[in-house]
Amino acid sequence: MPANLNLSDYDISKERGYLCAYDAASVTLPSLLAPAVEAAQALPRTLLTGRVRRFLSALPVPDLAGFCAEASDPELRSAMVRYSFMVQAYVWGEAEAPTSLPAPLAVPIWALAKRLGQQPLLPYSAYVLDNWDRIDRKGPIALDNIWMIQNFLAGQDEAWFVLVHVAIEARAGEMLAEIPALIEAADRQDASAVETSLARIRGVWDDVNAIFDRMPERCDPYIYFQRVRPYIHGWKDNPALGPGLVYEGVAETGGKPQAFRGQTGSQSSIVPAMDALFGIGHAGDPLRTFLDELHIYRPPAHRAFIDAVRARSGLRSYVEAAGSPVLRELYNDCVMRLTRFRTRHLEYAASYIHKQAKDTAGNDTDVGTGGTPFMKYLKKHRDEAEAHLLRG
Repeated sequence: MPANLNLSDYDISKERGYLCAYDAASVTLPSLLAPAVEAAQALPRTLLTGRVRRFLSALPVPDLAGFCAEASDPELRSAMVRYSFMVQAYVWGEAEAPTSLPAPLAVPIWALAKRLGQQPLLPYSAYVLDNWDRIDRKGPIALDNIWMIQNFLAGQDEAWFVLVHVAIEARAGEMLAEIPALIEAADRQDASAVETSLARIRGVWDDVNAIFDRMPERCDPYIYFQRVRPYIHGWKDNPALGPGLVYEGVAETGGKPQAFRGQTGSQSSIVPAMDALFGIGHAGDPLRTFLDELHIYRPPAHRAFIDAVRARSGLRSYVEAAGSPVLRELYNDCVMRLTRFRTRHLEYAASYIHKQAKDTAGNDTDVGTGGTPFMKYLKKHRDEAEAHLLRG
């Protein structure tokens, strides 16, 4: 049986959840990466020219062997933020998608991704988890005190979309922090401790859902679809890119096109961890296959946490066997709040994507940024979660 879980072993904290533990805006990269940082910061200007590839192709090809071997985790992740945004801007910043990624972007993003155990394009971790800071460093990680560091076009809708996710991740930290104690309490059949932890998780879910409800306040569906979403698509299962992209200068690819999934909120580790805790499974379908595939796009420590919770949690079995109406109600309350989160996700997918005009190459209204026909399967997965309610 796996050892007891310690959040610090998985790069998680009660205060920040899966968010980076450092103040990202204070990270300084070495002079070797100064041209890349400057070019990434300039994206809101160069994207508007319609010729962003001209600027990005002119970057030097840095030798990152020494940097990847010696840099701190915050430095590596900050470099990943900058390069992954430039990679996306290069691919989706002009009318026609390219067939290859030039060496000034392909070589460094490949090296950084390999060092971090991720994939060589924009992941959720670089888009959200490592791409924020507080305005008042002494204040909370909340929507009235956070800002987005790296942008594509730098509009309000783009920032709000990301920052709502940041605020959700931060609030979820308290919920994640309950998991180790809750699993241990279920193992020793401590009904009182299980009740206390489930009540706390229920309260956090209410807060998380309230934050998620705020998405429409400053992120308009039309603006999102036309000016935010186009830049976060991947290359796998995207008709605009065919078999994928050739990563020029990356010898290990053998010059063959590479296809990777795009950034998506489904790369967040909150819901998978909760599914693992509550023993919620999903029947086989294309979205299930897609979600399983997305597991490798998460930071390795977060993947390991989800796997450990899935292997360790006997919560559902304990509550079912205990026969306590109070525990069953609390368990069901938590599952229903998880279901509400999925329902809201489905509603946003409909209004922000599915109902929008089909007029942007590579920006299909029927396919998610990860590359799947999402509407049908999001509903199915929501219903499956609801079907895991315990009956009296």
